Amino acid sequence: MNTRRTSGVRAYARKALTPAAVAGVAGLALVPQLALADEAADNSTEVSGLQVEAHQTLQPTSPKYTAQVLDTPRSVTVIPQAVITQTAATSLTDLLRTSPGITFGAGEGGQPLADRPFIRGQASGNNIFVDGIRDSGGQVREVFNLEQVEVIKGPDSAYNGRGSGGGSINLTTKRARLEESIAASAMVGTDGYLRGVVDANLPVGPTSAVRFNLMGTQGDVPGRDSVDFDAWGAALTGTIGLGTETRITGSYYHLTRNDMPDYGVPLYTKLGGATAPRTTASGVLDVPRESFYGLKARDFQKTQADIVTLIAEHDINEAITFRNAFRVGKTLNDYVVTNPGDGGNAQFVAGEWWMKRGTKGRWNEAATVANVTDFYGKFRTGGIEHSYDVGLELSRETNRNATYVVYTTAGSACPTGFANNVTTAGVGDCTRVYDPNPSDPWQGRITRPDAAVSYTNTLGVYAFDTMSFGDKWLLNVGVRFDDYSVKGRDVTVTSALGLVTSSVITPRNGDWQFTNYQVGLVYKPVANGSLYVSYGTSTTPPTISGGDQNTGSGNGLGNLSTVLLDPEEITSAEAGVKWAFFRERLSASAAIFHMTRENAQILIANGVYAQVGESMVQGVELGVTGRVTPAWMVFGGYTYMDSELVRGAYNGVNQGEQLANTPEHTFSLFTTYDLNERFSFGGGANYVSDSYGGNQGGAGGGGNRVYAPAYWKFDIYAAYRVRENLDLQLNIKNVADEEYIASTNGVHHADYGQGRQAILTLNYRF
Repeated sequence: MNTRRTSGVRAYARKALTPAAVAGVAGLALVPQLALADEAADNSTEVSGLQVEAHQTLQPTSPKYTAQVLDTPRSVTVIPQAVITQTAATSLTDLLRTSPGITFGAGEGGQPLADRPFIRGQASGNNIFVDGIRDSGGQVREVFNLEQVEVIKGPDSAYNGRGSGGGSINLTTKRARLEESIAASAMVGTDGYLRGVVDANLPVGPTSAVRFNLMGTQGDVPGRDSVDFDAWGAALTGTIGLGTETRITGSYYHLTRNDMPDYGVPLYTKLGGATAPRTTASGVLDVPRESFYGLKARDFQKTQADIVTLIAEHDINEAITFRNAFRVGKTLNDYVVTNPGDGGNAQFVAGEWWMKRGTKGRWNEAATVANVTDFYGKFRTGGIEHSYDVGLELSRETNRNATYVVYTTAGSACPTGFANNVTTAGVGDCTRVYDPNPSDPWQGRITRPDAAVSYTNTLGVYAFDTMSFGDKWLLNVGVRFDDYSVKGRDVTVTSALGLVTSSVITPRNGDWQFTNYQVGLVYKPVANGSLYVSYGTSTTPPTISGGDQNTGSGNGLGNLSTVLLDPEEITSAEAGVKWAFFRERLSASAAIFHMTRENAQILIANGVYAQVGESMVQGVELGVTGRVTPAWMVFGGYTYMDSELVRGAYNGVNQGEQLANTPEHTFSLFTTYDLNERFSFGGGANYVSDSYGGNQGGAGGGGNRVYAPAYWKFDIYAAYRVRENLDLQLNIKNVADEEYIASTNGVHHADYGQGRQAILTLNYRF
């Protein structure tokens, strides 16, 4: 077999990629698809030790996807491992920004300081899965052990049970294979950035192999001088029975990450509202990007994850394959962070503005035991071919959530004349609004009270079938029934001088049964194209305020002590086209969609809640991926989202306005050109239009007063093959050093995006 070794860009572009499944909410998603049609089927490419076969179309790994992505009547984006490498992505947030239509929310209130993606305007932080099993709990996730990332957009409760309705993200981890390969990458960059990764796959017999991945990294956040991080991770997986009818895989994953948490810069509300000086039009205070209001002596964030997974597969016969996945996992998200907008209003004293630092703190431990069983395969009934999957999911999630009590005994002194210097949070701890000092001294107490605890039990039964009526028509159907229950306790804490004086424990429990479905019709005028229409539903049940990122403490059982809420309901209709061009080197997709969220909890009078809220998101999504010419690769898309809060609170604030974290326009493009066999170059461009931070009434004007302004960001990429087993790669992120707001919660603070950073990577294959 001929083997061609190329730079990372060439290998990715020549790898067959899945077409961007078109989806309906906001614009344009892109999904890797058939990129290499003109390579011979026996050729292969190698990227940093990762060998990929030509004509291997990337697909979601779950058997629930009973058709190829080209023939799946909904939007599914598969981001391959090669894109992770080429863009020098090091976090899930970093990677997901390559897919338009996905935005990120800022931490606030009951929402953990963690990954908070929004898909089609819906908070989807609790809709993240690892190898098809829900990965609950707030976390900051790494990418060193990922083979690919799969994003499904639109209501997906038929696939995954409870959900926010916007979509879900599945992280597919690296698995052992029979080919021996050992690769190492060393990265060095500006802002003190260092990173090392080792990926070794070793056969241990004719049908068995082991694979381990190791990672260590540290650095500062570009443009945020006082914000730094360090992390290390390890993943070990082994499989027996490769290439046989029975395969068993066991894996263990560990991650420890330490961050200086960052709540960005204050909003105009901190200085009294509409008359605040030095305020941008977006409502963000006009302070330098490097302004950091946290305290090095106090603030911290620790993320830790330990996950054990066992997967068994057996080919019963040509029509039936059995698969069982069992997981035990525990994650911890532990932090105290300064919230620059939560310490009370700033005051003008002695000729300048001063503020008192506010804090947020959380200890959130989430443990999961889950088992997912599938029977899937293909069979024929008469002239109809069926590709099916039926399954059972059983899971129990234990979520322990405590809010730290932070008390200052000695800190940065407040100036004479500063009112409210002594509070229940202690004394001192002041800083200048326009010249904060993160090295201010601090002494005090950080107390962790009793944790609220919730136990979530899920029983889900589902079935999917793609029926092929000849070569032209396919009918895709799916249904799932869930029995979902939550019980536990909320804890209300009273403290004095930083010590807990009393705790009131309130038991909570709820039980819901719901059924969701999806149906889609596909017409294939030619083998390399499809037209489709689809309709799907999703259910979002209320939850105890235990860190569930779908709702947080602002909704659900934890907020209404006397009312047991019904689930919210989401429906979506979508129509689209997917096509492969140039002998299937290039794939393109387009879709329109309309999604409605109903039965949402809103205030209908002071202190009176009812489930009559409604929101709407509709849009157009376009995507393109593959090779325009044998040397020119593109990966990108555009999304347009028209959103509206159709019915909100009784006072009408924000009713009729754009939803939070739902910009009208998002655009992303990553492209490379192979100048010759050794050298490739290219870059990326990202655009996000104005994005509102919250559907709250703003001081001095009401409505969506605070927003993240529109911005463009550009990246540069180049790769050079030094010799057969050695590559050099250069990434310059945000090459113009654009100062932009990446997210804002609309109430307290706004978060700057990262500044310019250069990263040089050495990839070596043994």
